[in-house]
Amino acid sequence: MLKIFVGFDGKVEPVAYAVFCQSVIEKSSIPVSFTPLALNTLSEYKETHTDGSNAFIYSRFLVPYLCDFKGMALFVDGDMICRADIAELLWEYDNQDEAVKVVKHYYQTKHPIKYLGAKNEDYEKKNWSSVMLWNCGHHLNKQLTARFVMEKDGQYLHRFKWLKYPEEQVGKLPEEWNWLETEYEYNKDAKLVHHTLGTPCFKDYQSTDYSQEWWDTYQRMIYPLTGQNKESEL
Repeated sequence: MLKIFVGFDGKVEPVAYAVFCQSVIEKSSIPVSFTPLALNTLSEYKETHTDGSNAFIYSRFLVPYLCDFKGMALFVDGDMICRADIAELLWEYDNQDEAVKVVKHYYQTKHPIKYLGAKNEDYEKKNWSSVMLWNCGHHLNKQLTARFVMEKDGQYLHRFKWLKYPEEQVGKLPEEWNWLETEYEYNKDAKLVHHTLGTPCFKDYQSTDYSQEWWDTYQRMIYPLTGQNKESEL
């Protein structure tokens, strides 16, 4: 079973979590479990940071702690849709010396403003932490307790500074596993599409690249609330 921890923001876009999970389930060839990183469920963690653009910007670093520092697990932002078998990511878990694997983006945003008018600032290792395949048992990840994450700032965490040699201990995933919609050109082979500027549930992003796939997944998720009736076909 692959444990998947998903960023969850109940005030801004809870539907994004449900659509992402649906997209994974439809294509997965292995059992998966989903854990929403909702702050109200994290009894030993209190959000002390004040600079986050979403509710899970820091709680993502709790994944090894939540797994009792054992095995492997995946973190993803909620504003994504999976277009491939998530089991393929297990093939990338091939080096026990690496504490975590990410897509190593090197880009500057084309859009300084994202959903709900939030600033979309450039920074070192931007979006590296939006998909993380964790080696939860790595000895350096055992520092990531609830208190440790509460006390460290964003620059420290999102730049992987708890690792002794970040350039070596942060492994590399193929770009297709965190394809930045709108920031990058359309890629028919993208496996995990990241609506980093805004999920199609927001008015300004209803018709961007891959948005129809997002809406199709949403429709399948809420069937039969769509008003369709297939009783005659049974």
